[in-house]
Amino acid sequence: MDTEIELKFLVSDAVVPLIPALITQFAKTVTNKPSRNLQNAYYDTPSRELRALDIGLRTRCCDGECEQTIKLAGEVVGGLHQRPEYNLPLSGNRPDLLAFDAAIWPHGMQVPAIAENLYPIFSTNFIRRTWLLETENGAKIEVVLDKGEVAASGQVEPISELEIELIEGSRNELFALADKLVSESHVRLGLYSKAARGYRLADDKPLKASKSIGFVPLKRGATQEQALVESINYAIRFVQKHEACYFIKPSLKTLKRVTDGIRLIRHTFWLFDDIVSKDDTDSLRTELKWLLSELAWVENAIQLKTYTSKRHAYYKKINSAPELTQVINDLKELQPSIEDIEKLFHSTRYNRLLLQLTTWLIEKQWRKSWGQTEFQAAEKPVADIAKRLFAKDWHDMHELIPEQQVFTDKDYLALRTRLENSLLSGNCLGALFDKEDRNEFRMPWVDISHGIYELSTLEYLKQLCAGQDDLELTKIQSWLDQKSEFLVSAMEQSRHASFNTDPYWF
Repeated sequence: MDTEIELKFLVSDAVVPLIPALITQFAKTVTNKPSRNLQNAYYDTPSRELRALDIGLRTRCCDGECEQTIKLAGEVVGGLHQRPEYNLPLSGNRPDLLAFDAAIWPHGMQVPAIAENLYPIFSTNFIRRTWLLETENGAKIEVVLDKGEVAASGQVEPISELEIELIEGSRNELFALADKLVSESHVRLGLYSKAARGYRLADDKPLKASKSIGFVPLKRGATQEQALVESINYAIRFVQKHEACYFIKPSLKTLKRVTDGIRLIRHTFWLFDDIVSKDDTDSLRTELKWLLSELAWVENAIQLKTYTSKRHAYYKKINSAPELTQVINDLKELQPSIEDIEKLFHSTRYNRLLLQLTTWLIEKQWRKSWGQTEFQAAEKPVADIAKRLFAKDWHDMHELIPEQQVFTDKDYLALRTRLENSLLSGNCLGALFDKEDRNEFRMPWVDISHGIYELSTLEYLKQLCAGQDDLELTKIQSWLDQKSEFLVSAMEQSRHASFNTDPYWF
């Protein structure tokens, strides 16, 4: 068995000619291996039993010789992929699942039944260039460049990937080479394997943006440190997923999901501040703040798009006021272009941030300043911490919005950051508790959060109308005030409902 420890990158055609020079500058010695044309087929059952177990089965043929490979469930942290891998020679081009050692399979897996039902799902065919590097510190790293395509169900996607795999030595050397690579533009960390892309093509399930941030999949018995790792890794993957979605189908809502993931990372640092020193994450926080600032325009852009969408009630009102229409169109013209955003996602600073977060997780860098108190806190069940945190949050929120007080739109707008942070804590730790109870409790608060966003949309439009002496704009402002009143009335109902739901963490 081998365990792959590798980082994947997506590279543009412009970067490909620069790769030999880049790795030569980094390494003490470089061995250039002959290029190979690799023809690969991936197998599974009609019900995707291997996929459900996160197992990959591949045959690979090159120059008349074939092998079969099993990749078992592993771990992906940021751009770092770690998976157990087993290879066996193959006399034909069809896999023989029973030839592998029975001890490698997950408990209860029906290997003979699966072997009978295997068929090729998709193929990947590419030219592979390979370099073997030895660094000054004695580490050995394999660098491979794959150019070709993945094909399934009559559909084809290009492959242009660079993978660097640690063969021998310290992971630090792998990350150092990765840092060198991302210093070039048009190189970005890759989240999805060729197999993942192939399955999506074969099953006609294109990568789509999530509708919400979701919940970190924590196990009930998780310690505080395990919850920290799982939350940061979940958030990094969420950011990378939606970065990939943007390249497939650019949209403002996809960019909003990227900002959600960034905010979840920052919130997790705060949430676990008794084991994560602020000093140890200072540089990461600075870079996360920078990235949020680069995307700070997204929410207003979504609002401007809403104003000009024929599906919304705003459209007819706004079109009755040409001056306002012109202001909105002028503001839309100032927004970054799709090319600007793709440039951001290819930038050294952005990819270095993802790489630094990955390194921080893999090397457990939060431990470097620990004393006995932090070690003990890290081993505490995170469920106990979640209960105390949620109880305090619930108490503080009800003090901020007492049941008997009448709230206005301004009151709700002032509550926005506090409520969103409270909901993010639930996204981090809520999976520890019963799903139905959790969703019932959160529903009024989520409704209020959505209402506050709608209020902010109305408020932004009010600001665009303000200060102009125009009859149509005056009518629009009056209409906006009326919509705000209706919205606040609905939010007040949700707020009062929140007092009648039992906490889900008791």
